Order: sequence, then C-alpha cells, then structure tokens
Amino acid sequence: MTTVRLVLHGKQAQNPAVRAAVGETRAAGHRIEVRVTWEAGDAARLAEEASRLGIERVAAGGGDGTINEVAAGLLAARAGGRGPALCIVPLGTANDFAHACRVPLEPAAALRLATTATPRPIDVGRVAGRPFINMATGGFGTEITVETRPELKKALHGAAYFITGLTHLAELRPVKARLSGPDFSWSGELLVLAVGNGRQAGGGHVLCPDARIDDGLLDLGILPDVARGQRAHALHELLHEGKVALWRHAVTARLPWLELTADAPVQVNLDGEPISGKSLRFEVLAGALEACLPEGAPVLGA
Repeated sequence: MTTVRLVLHGKQAQNPAVRAAVGETRAAGHRIEVRVTWEAGDAARLAEEASRLGIERVAAGGGDGTINEVAAGLLAARAGGRGPALCIVPLGTANDFAHACRVPLEPAAALRLATTATPRPIDVGRVAGRPFINMATGGFGTEITVETRPELKKALHGAAYFITGLTHLAELRPVKARLSGPDFSWSGELLVLAVGNGRQAGGGHVLCPDARIDDGLLDLGILPDVARGQRAHALHELLHEGKVALWRHAVTARLPWLELTADAPVQVNLDGEPISGKSLRFEVLAGALEACLPEGAPVLGA
C-alpha cells in the first residue's frame, strides 16, 4: 500500500473526475489523503508538512504553478535528507511540464502512476533563491503569456498568443542583456529567453527541445531581436513552429549555471510566477528531488 498526499488546487475541490479518481485509488488499496489550498503558499506548506509526517509521496493537483509550489515545499523539507517523491495530477490550463513528461492527463491514470511508479532523481532549477521545476522564460514571450486573456486562450489555444503578440508589436521593447556561463558569453537584444529544466512553456511552445530533467544541466535558448519589419513573422514562427523556429534563429547552450545582467530590470516567469531583476543567476540543483514519472518519458536520460 502506498500513501499519497494529494495537494489539490482550491479551484479543483469539486472536480468530479478528481473525486472519482481518489475513490478508485483508495478502492485499489492505497491511502490517499487530500488537502485543498486556499491561498498562495498553502501548497508549499502542505508539502513540507507531509515530509515531516513521513508521507511517501506528494501529488501536485493543479497546473505548473501548483507543481512549482509543491516542489518548493519538498525542497525546503529535504535539507536533512530524503523526503517524499513528487507526483503530478495535471489539472491546469496548459500543463506544460506534465505534457513534456508524458504524465497522463486523466486524474485516475495520473494517480495510478503516482502510486505505482518507482521514484527517480530529477533536477530543479533555481534563480534568485526561488526554484523552478519546468522553465524560466523572459522577454517579449513572457509579456505575451501574461497579457493573453484566459477566455482567448480557451477559444483559440496557441493562436491566442499570436494575436496578443500582434496587438503589442508597436510597443515591443527588446530586452538588452548580457549572459554568461562556463565557456559561454552572449550580449545583445533578445525577444525571448528560455532557461529550461523542462522543454515547453506558454501552452505547448517547445523552447528547449532537447532538455532533460536529470542531466544536471539547464538548456538555454535565446531568440535575438530581428528587424522591426520581421518581428511579426518571427513571432509567428516561434509560436506555431516551436522547435523548428527556435533552432533556425536561436542561440543555444547547455550549462550548469548562467548569469544575466541588464541595465533595466528583466521580468522572468518561473513556471508562470513572475520575478524581475537587473542581475539574475540561474543554476541547477542536480538530483534535488525524486519524482514519479512514466518510464521512457523523453525528458529522462537513458
């Protein structure tokens, strides 16, 4: 019998599929205890509490932001040694990390994975003292993600970001920054910055196509600025062609750490949560957590 604490985003408390999945998993002989979040910080607190109580696994029931909070709580509790394994029940709008890891989107299948998979070490990214489990993104792509209305995303999916981007082209201000790491240096104006532990962000846009979450490295993708008349075309390629566009235009690297400096504060999204600063250091915490993921997930090493 496996014991799992499901940390459930408050908006999903009455989700009938989740309730049925919990009942099915309990009927199979596993112990599932459900804790529902009310406000920011609850998911991290509940995950840290689960570690103190000796619970084997903690499942993040929500989107990438909930996974981020649960991972932060587990990291805080692991200072003295091994703690609970991270599991995922994808219930967000985009579920970028779950998609890249091939975690089932159906709650019952996700909970079966949570109770049966063998935990394995994964990396966690960190910047400005805050962890990210999936990706840190900056530049115009981040602004598009923030500005795109939820109802537009629901109706138009990926096209919603393109439409929002077109409406903001006139006010586009590329980010002027300097980036450096081991045997790597770049400076200039960029449209999009992606620092990936995972592979995709913004609802399925693959920005770090070859990233692995257990290789002890972060994958960097920089989309440099282009001539003003070509920005709409570059934006269309980025949002609709993803991997192809990134490799055609991008500067890429794979690094254990990366430092960014800029003359003005740069806004960066960590799994959807914004931070900003003129000087930011990104680093990888190799094997910092254990996670229950499908065998053969493309983000895992051989």
